[in-house]
Amino acid sequence: MRPSPSLFAVPFAVLALATSSAAQTSATPTAEDYRRDALALPALIEADYAYIERLPGGAFPNTDILKAEAQAVHDRAGLLRYAEHALTALADHHAITGASFADSWAVTPSYSDLWIEPENGGWTVTSVRAGSPAQAAGVKAGDRLTAVGDQSTDKAVAAFWREMGLSPDDDRAGYAARVLAAGRRDRPRDLTITAADGTTRRLNLPSLYSMQRDTPAVESGLEGDAWVIRINDVLGDEATIAAFDAAMAGARDGQTVIIDLRDTPSGGNTVVARGIMGWFVDAPSAYQIHALPSEARRTGIERRWIEQVMPRPDKRHRGPVVVRVGRWTGSMGEGLAIGLHAQGARVVGDPMAGLLGAIYDLRLPATGLVVKIPVERLYAVDGTPREQFRPEPN
Repeated sequence: MRPSPSLFAVPFAVLALATSSAAQTSATPTAEDYRRDALALPALIEADYAYIERLPGGAFPNTDILKAEAQAVHDRAGLLRYAEHALTALADHHAITGASFADSWAVTPSYSDLWIEPENGGWTVTSVRAGSPAQAAGVKAGDRLTAVGDQSTDKAVAAFWREMGLSPDDDRAGYAARVLAAGRRDRPRDLTITAADGTTRRLNLPSLYSMQRDTPAVESGLEGDAWVIRINDVLGDEATIAAFDAAMAGARDGQTVIIDLRDTPSGGNTVVARGIMGWFVDAPSAYQIHALPSEARRTGIERRWIEQVMPRPDKRHRGPVVVRVGRWTGSMGEGLAIGLHAQGARVVGDPMAGLLGAIYDLRLPATGLVVKIPVERLYAVDGTPREQFRPEPN
């Protein structure tokens, strides 16, 4: 079950500006339409973003620079660039635009291979993606990211936020370092890495957008006495259900099944997750709690509901279940992990990506440009926010 050195496909299309979401209008948007949508975006975020309370003052950080940029928008390119900046200002890896430019920042963690945290006055690599260019170059957890291009990481992080009139405080610091390490989509990355012994290397690493996956969507095999099933970033493909079913056919009744979710950063959908979890329940069983803060803000009435997994006819495994997770277990991968935990599985490994909530596609009213932001909050069945769930150490 050793991962291939080339793991990375495109889980969703990288959209060129010309092929991005079309407006739900009968007329071609005008310059004023584009400007009006730009000016409307902060209010849309404040109304629908499920985690607005985590921002300073509980409001969109609408700096003078962002206000001026919105006022100057007059075409689709300007609106998209402004929308990228506005969502970046949330410092939330789960908030992205529905379209992109060739030189947009890489979506993190889907197209990243280094997890960076600010620690002890520096920028520590706390995890390296298996099978990635960074791993192939010998980067290890405990190394430090000391420069991006010709700038120290401190200066690069500060410059990243200065473009939006913001300072690298709180969650913004680590967010920017991870995005800078993932790089621009259309070019290699120029990163300086310093090892624990002080050895410094300047590395030229390819963008993960240039990589292609050459591993099966689902792999399975024995590891000691356990049956291991590895899912390779395909939780959004309903064909994964049949592939998982086929893999489960190799497990003996009572045998320990290990489900490896360490390469599921791009998330997926609940149909696939419920199809997998259905192997491990005898009756309808709660696996996740949802909440919709926007409805409570609008009406004063809180909305919360429990999602269940159903048993699947003629598909039932009885035996211990272990779930392996890490920093590249993201979104629906995290939902699947907490769902299996609710059914009695052990979840082991490093902290997961900690992606916030469930994202919805929201269309700006005049132009139809799509932004994707977390609108639902998600919780484990014991009430723990999904992003705060911690696995057992390996």
